[in-house]
Amino acid sequence: MNTSAISVTIPSTISDVERDTGLAKETLRVWERRYDFPRPQRDTFGERVYPSDQVIKLRLIKRLIDLGYRPGKVIGFSANELQALAQKTTDDRKTAPVRPHPELQAYLDLCKSHQMEAFRRKLTQAMLVMGMKNFVIDLVAPLATLVGDAWACGQFAVFEEHLFTESVQIVLRGAIFSVPQLNHSAGVPRPRVLLTTLPQERHGLGLLMAEALFAAEGAHCISLGVQTPVPDIVAATLAKQADIVALSFSTTMNPRHVADSLAELRARLPGTADLWAGGANAALRRRPPSFVKVCELGELSAALAEWRQRQR
Repeated sequence: MNTSAISVTIPSTISDVERDTGLAKETLRVWERRYDFPRPQRDTFGERVYPSDQVIKLRLIKRLIDLGYRPGKVIGFSANELQALAQKTTDDRKTAPVRPHPELQAYLDLCKSHQMEAFRRKLTQAMLVMGMKNFVIDLVAPLATLVGDAWACGQFAVFEEHLFTESVQIVLRGAIFSVPQLNHSAGVPRPRVLLTTLPQERHGLGLLMAEALFAAEGAHCISLGVQTPVPDIVAATLAKQADIVALSFSTTMNPRHVADSLAELRARLPGTADLWAGGANAALRRRPPSFVKVCELGELSAALAEWRQRQR
């Protein structure tokens, strides 16, 4: 299989790079002066534009920063060296052997060859066989990680990553819609869960995976989609009487902004609403705020059981 992405010759603006990598414009300018990288070109208006190979390298540098490396230690490495270091660091930190679904490569091959109808059929069949919870945790989540890694190192074009995401979302939404509404009249609390992301977070696949797991556990899910301003999250929480506000954060968001936004949201939410968060953002990994319940996808079932226990 040819894993090289279609060549993209159109350079990215500094705003494009900020959205793509999660690296602030100010950071890019500082690195340019301090480390002589990135080395942007200039357009006809004198504005910075970044070739695709530099954007790919910046994605990898951001990934290593999220893993704990300092920029000055890795910025001089080639893209191949950065990719190898990120993979080695990830492998070294695994506490248990990972057993990916044996057919993950087959799914990747379908995506790479743009056979999206076959890809969606294969996903749907797997969901019916595995059940919602195992489907999300054991197949969709590791597959999304593999696609993200391939995109980060230039093996997946941006449009191919979008095709993958859209196809998975179609399957997950159909699965969520088909979940039977369980009867919780026998004293088992059914939480009302409001799901969304903040305005700077455009990625919604992690949020949808969480919604699927909440639905499978019998929660009443209220999804606002992505990029909801804090005042609107608060208004929706009050209007829908949400018990839990669940947010998703990818690595592309600035960790400091994540921490500040969570603090603002917690201060404005009613005390009756729990604040939960998930995702790979460094703000949730290094020193998670004490007022936020940080959950991996595989931990949602236990977290909901704990929440229900507290309501009794």
